[in-house]
Amino acid sequence: MPTPHLSAAPDRFADTVLLPGDPLRARHIAERCFDDAELVNEVRGALAYTGTYRGMRISVLGTGMGIPSASIYATELVREYGVERLVRVGSCGAVQEQLQLRDVVLAAGACTDSQVNRARYAGLDFAAIADFPLLRAAAAAAAAIGQEVAVGNVHSADLFYDPREDLVATMQAMGVLAVEMEAAGIYGVAAEHGARALTVLTVSDHILRGEQTSPTERQTTFDAMVDIALDGLLRDSGLVG
Repeated sequence: MPTPHLSAAPDRFADTVLLPGDPLRARHIAERCFDDAELVNEVRGALAYTGTYRGMRISVLGTGMGIPSASIYATELVREYGVERLVRVGSCGAVQEQLQLRDVVLAAGACTDSQVNRARYAGLDFAAIADFPLLRAAAAAAAAIGQEVAVGNVHSADLFYDPREDLVATMQAMGVLAVEMEAAGIYGVAAEHGARALTVLTVSDHILRGEQTSPTERQTTFDAMVDIALDGLLRDSGLVG
């Protein structure tokens, strides 16, 4: 049913939803990848489309930036629309030297400085991890096209402009691959409501080297991660071996 943030009718979302942060990336994904894409939401500018990809019904929704916004949409999708698989496709800033711009990262886990998962987990630390079958399927999809991926922990930050000067060094020492802003919240929502979640990221910035891609490039050229996510979902659905 419609919610305060989504106007779609009950059957307009598929049981699988891609979740980019940028609504314009959601539109790009729908136009590039979906057959018969239909706009199903534009409340608050959170563009959402439903269509099919190689026979699999699928939706995409732009969540906006940050754990609070992504968590609202993820919760309403699962609780009100019966969505079973949530796959974030977004950008990240690398904090390891071996990563390059446009490398693809599969977030097996998501560290965070947010308190949202402590709220869910009685004030304790919750290990926010990806659904393993989804992670395994995405890794297999990448291998099938010869695309190398980095698999490991990311950091989901509450602050984009963080004043803690030593934080990146701590992440680097602990083997965290990259910084983004939504994965830990989406993983927490999935755990709370019995859904399955994965995060697939493209390196848009290299924090150590000061390298970055342009806003337009972030909207329209990060296609490898989307292809991996979609083909991984086909594998997870048993639609491709």
